[in-house]
Amino acid sequence: MAKSAILKSSIAKKVAMALSGLFLIMFLSLHFFINFVSVFSADSFNAMSHFMGYNPLIQFVMQPILVAGVVFHFVMGFVLELKNRNARPVAYVKYDGAANASWASRNMIISGLVVLAFLGLHFYDFWVHEMIYKYVESNVIDETRYYPELVAKFESPVRTGLYSVAFILLALHLWHGFTSSLQSVGFDNKIGKSLHKICYAFAIIVPFGFIFIALFHHFNN
Repeated sequence: MAKSAILKSSIAKKVAMALSGLFLIMFLSLHFFINFVSVFSADSFNAMSHFMGYNPLIQFVMQPILVAGVVFHFVMGFVLELKNRNARPVAYVKYDGAANASWASRNMIISGLVVLAFLGLHFYDFWVHEMIYKYVESNVIDETRYYPELVAKFESPVRTGLYSVAFILLALHLWHGFTSSLQSVGFDNKIGKSLHKICYAFAIIVPFGFIFIALFHHFNN
């Protein structure tokens, strides 16, 4: 394969990775908004969760797309990481990467693995439970069950602690990943630099907002 073809293939993979990351960030924003509502109003949280849980478009179209997006993003992340490692010369081992890049950018694969493990726990806690409740046990529709179920998840200090640690790693992942995604899709000018500040704010506010939600429900049980 010619060098130009290899370059184009690499760029295409990075753009695909960036787009999948931006898609997941949109979902994360919606997820954060709904969960943050639980701090102020159990009724509003129940209403939003019920809509998300029983709307056919969300359940049978958006949900499979989301799952596919998660799988694609992390698989592509591993592919690009392996490609980058194979492309590095042997002399790179002597190179002090910390002098030129942040910890977050040098350890995206580590923070990504932790986030992936957290997603597995999250899917087990909420999505699997939801599928069993609706389709295995065939329980009657209860629009008021969501808030008590959310609160119950954060009774355990161990589970609350694991969630908090995972969200700290998510913050580090977003700190580099969000801005990197914008650069990959072409936002690398003055407008892009302004957006970077928004990205850094998002990387702090949203993950630590999730930690606040977890701690709020843990200490108010």
